[in-house]
Amino acid sequence: MTAPATTEVQALLSFLHAQRRHVLGILEGLGPEALRQPVLPSGWSCLGLVQHLTLDVERFWFQAVVTGDPAVIEALDDNEDAWQVSPDVPHTEVLDRYRTEAGLSDAVVNATDPDAGPAWWPHHLFGPPHLHTVRDVLLHVITETACHAGHLDAARELLDGRRWLVLT
Repeated sequence: MTAPATTEVQALLSFLHAQRRHVLGILEGLGPEALRQPVLPSGWSCLGLVQHLTLDVERFWFQAVVTGDPAVIEALDDNEDAWQVSPDVPHTEVLDRYRTEAGLSDAVVNATDPDAGPAWWPHHLFGPPHLHTVRDVLLHVITETACHAGHLDAARELLDGRRWLVLT
């Protein structure tokens, strides 16, 4: 028999997996130039948003906050703006890194008690903790990934008219 916490975590991970598939799926068929083209006044590109999800969401929340990995925490300031992808970084590298970080995140979630508290908390960014368990972090990441999947939907429609899900 599966423990209730394990069942819950697997259900939450399935929702996160669906949002990750949406992020990558809405970008299928876009060439490197379109992936780098900003379409909104704020100036981010689809590729920049994926890099943000990789570094500021998957890596930050699971590797830094949940596990407290000192190397990841130390490297947080290395990337000045995750939303900006250097022109010399191939688009495939950004997308592959997102997939890799997602896999690492899943491993962390599967190996950690959902009721455990964060191993590290970024007081300098957020003040006192407002996410108190791994479950809270997982729910936060699901929400943020879903929000950004919606941003990518809008960006893709502006780029070439393609829509992810059309209900008629």
